[in-house]
Amino acid sequence: MDLDPPGEDDPRRLAIREWLSQHANPTGRQLAVAGYVAPHWPPPYGLNADPVHQLVIDEELARAGVSRPLNPIGIGWAGPTILLAGTLAQQDRYLLPALAGEELWCQLFSEPEAGSDLAALTTSAVRDGDTYVVNGSKIWTTLAHAASFGILIARTNPDVPKHLGISYFICPMNLSGITVRPIVDMTTAHSFNEVFFDNVRIPADLLVGQEGEGWRLARVTLGNERVSLSSGGALWGSGPSVDDLIALVRASDQLDDALLRQRAAQLYIEGEVLRLIRLRTLTSRIAGREPGPEASVQKLFADEQGQRVFALAKDLAGAYGMLAGSGPTGRPPVGARRGPSEINFATDLCPGVDPIWHYGFLFSPALTIGGGTWAVQRNIVAERVLGLPRDSPPPAPRAK
Repeated sequence: MDLDPPGEDDPRRLAIREWLSQHANPTGRQLAVAGYVAPHWPPPYGLNADPVHQLVIDEELARAGVSRPLNPIGIGWAGPTILLAGTLAQQDRYLLPALAGEELWCQLFSEPEAGSDLAALTTSAVRDGDTYVVNGSKIWTTLAHAASFGILIARTNPDVPKHLGISYFICPMNLSGITVRPIVDMTTAHSFNEVFFDNVRIPADLLVGQEGEGWRLARVTLGNERVSLSSGGALWGSGPSVDDLIALVRASDQLDDALLRQRAAQLYIEGEVLRLIRLRTLTSRIAGREPGPEASVQKLFADEQGQRVFALAKDLAGAYGMLAGSGPTGRPPVGARRGPSEINFATDLCPGVDPIWHYGFLFSPALTIGGGTWAVQRNIVAERVLGLPRDSPPPAPRAK
């Protein structure tokens, strides 16, 4: 495992530092034009950056306190697909605004009756002249209420095997016939939505690729995923990590319960294992190897550990932790020691964010569902890592 970064005098570092000296507070558009939002993309949108170059850019932007535009679906999913299979007109129109964060995107994939079996989707798109008429519904659509565009997969041919009859569209979210209904989860946040299509007419020139290519295009994301020093945050790489939780425990110096101490120690060990798995994956990418089924091992381990991290945080706070936003709002002085009644895992970690531990505990059941359920990931590990046979069909009932 060799992760020594290039030295301080590396020409790539110097080039980024020179650019940053001329753009002290760069806008999203300036970052996009410079190729620093998705540096692994080809010009004019990126720099064709290899994995090491990508990490150098990440480090230099972080050192300068510069954040990239926030547009996860537009940059992570829609952009790579349009870059791969979109027309030149589609690329010219949509890619730069997406990279600059000027137009948010959402993903119109999951349906009420087609979750893990995405190919069973029933939303239809019927060609009518120079438009496709879309009818159906989608669910768990993050940011649909704020997005300008969505990436939509719909069935254009019901008479072929289900994977072959799906097509991929760019869907303007302001089209007549689209209804967005909010889903408020138990954290009280509104990020998910249901989206309904009632005779929505999508221009035919917004078809990406050819009819019937939707299933293949829906799977291009992993192949286009950028390399990064992924965070150990317990919320899908974001938010607090097990190290943050252990730091609060150490600050209290009052963890007398032997079972809670054992749980904290176990979580720390798991956190170190996950850190090494992430470094192993990163090493493979730097060596030019694509992530394999071991990515499912990492997801399984990380999601379940995230749930345990927030469960321990709540147990450590006790009944006090049921009061969202209660207690002190600032970090303790360096080296300060406090008793359990003075620790509030809801606000101590992230002052001004209300309340990350409380929110994380309520959100954590979703960790093993979103992005591929724990059951699907276990099947992948069983078949592709352990080499176990696929599940056999249940035996036919014996005749009486």
